[in-house]
This record gives sequence, structure tokens and C-alpha cells, in this order.
Amino acid sequence: MDIDNWDEVRTAFQVARLGTVSGAAEVLGVHHATVIRHIDALEGRLGVKLFQRHARGYTPTDAGLDLLQVAQATADQFEQLAGRLHGAGAAMTGELVITSVDSVSPLLLPTIATFQEENPDLEIKLITDSRLFRLEYGEAHVAVRAGAKPQDPDNIVQSLADLSMAVFGHRSYVEKHGIPEGRAEFCNHRFIGHTDETHRASFYQWMRENVPAENIALKMSNMNDGYHAVINGCGLGFVPGWMARGNPDLIEVLPPIPEWSANLWLVTHVDLHRTAKVQGFTTALKEAAKGWP
Repeated sequence: MDIDNWDEVRTAFQVARLGTVSGAAEVLGVHHATVIRHIDALEGRLGVKLFQRHARGYTPTDAGLDLLQVAQATADQFEQLAGRLHGAGAAMTGELVITSVDSVSPLLLPTIATFQEENPDLEIKLITDSRLFRLEYGEAHVAVRAGAKPQDPDNIVQSLADLSMAVFGHRSYVEKHGIPEGRAEFCNHRFIGHTDETHRASFYQWMRENVPAENIALKMSNMNDGYHAVINGCGLGFVPGWMARGNPDLIEVLPPIPEWSANLWLVTHVDLHRTAKVQGFTTALKEAAKGWP
């Protein structure tokens, strides 16, 4: 495929993004018949179906999603090039996709709110998901990742914060069952773990190695649900220190140790790192992180 087909790719990108031919036609300033012709031509050239047609519009197939990711990354790189060529580096437009682990999204939201207020022409998406989004395919512009330092050579990785973790119990649980005085008493308590037996977080690994399996009585799929299980008296579980401080009924059962610390990393792709929107948001987030508890 050569550059002469870029109009067709751009059309398919807008259809995938908006879900309808009419929406894409309006954004592109063309007749809806032109949109359909571009899609048909592109599918014929590639030999695959890019969309499932239905009464509500167009839904991308797996191939269509791959095209959407590549087109988004290409659009971002064109935006970066335009900024360099025309001195428009301060422009804040288009889409900014941020991905993070669910447990830290409350820390990100104040910065996102302020950044959105300051840049009203920017559409911001925050996606919390356990999978690693591929920045090189434009799935996200900024990633906040927890755990070991990411090693992808095409990404720029910056340390963002180290969040302490400790084992807490709700006052109602502690009043009934007490506090374990050591590892030998773990068998007398209920613990809250993670549904993923191979979860890479060091504190969940510690729990699997030190708490009898039969005493991990409740397993949750994410940290936020685990927090709510603790405050409802379901058992003892790991809670980030900053989150526990907001609830006076949480009692620290096992104090934080360095091994449990949650290292947060700010990750951007090298090709998009210096775009105005990425630079603006990451600078604001790093400044905000200095004040995180």
C-alpha cells in the first residue's frame, strides 16, 4: 500500500472511531457514498473485512482494530511533525489516552480534571485495565504502570512514585477476631487475596508464600474491590497507605515494609513523548505526584 491510499485509511479510521458512515462523512467533509467507496476499496485491496455492518452502524473486526491502532499512531506522529514544522507545539487538540492500574486512578483524576479544564479542546480517555497496552500501536499515549521497571527499549520510562502498602482490617473485623501476633496466627484469620494466582505484585506474592491457602478466603479481581472487601469486614487485606488514611475505621494489622512498596512508572513511547499533549500531561502528573501521600 502506498501513500496514494492514505485517504482510504483515514476514512476507515474515522469510521472505526465514530462507528457510523454518516459521522465519518461529516468529520471528513465528504459525501457518505465516498466513505462507503473508500471502505470497499480498502477492504478489496487488503483482502479482509475491516467492519461488521449492522443496523446501528459499523463495528471494527480484529483487522479493523489493528488498522485503527496503526492509523491513530500515524495521526499522532503527523501531529508531532506538524508541531515541529509550523511551531505549533503548544496546540492541545485531538485525543489523549491514558492507561493505568485501577487502584491508582483516584490519584490521577485530580490532575486529569485540571488538565482538561486548561485544555478544553482535548478529548481525554482514562482506561484502567490489567493488560499492558501497546504504546507502539497507539493504544495509549501515556501509561502508569506498577511493579518492576518496564524494559521496552522503544518506551521512555520515568519513576513516578513509590506507594506504601500495608495489611489492614476494619474495626468490626478486629473487634471480633483480634490482630495476629505473628505468622503462626495467620491460620486463625481470613485474608483477602487476588483471583490471579500469578499476579506480579510483590505483596500478593508475599501473601501466597506466607498465608495458608485455605485462609485466603476471599479473592478479588482488582485492588479497589479488595479495599471495599476490607472495609466491609470480609477479612484482612492489602490497602495502599494513601487510601487507608481516608478511613478512620481501618486498623493497620501489619505495617508496611519495602518489599510491599508499589513502584509506579510513567511510560510514554519515544515517537510521541515530545508531543504537546503528552509533555503537558506528564509534566503536570509528575508535579502532582510530589504531593501524593
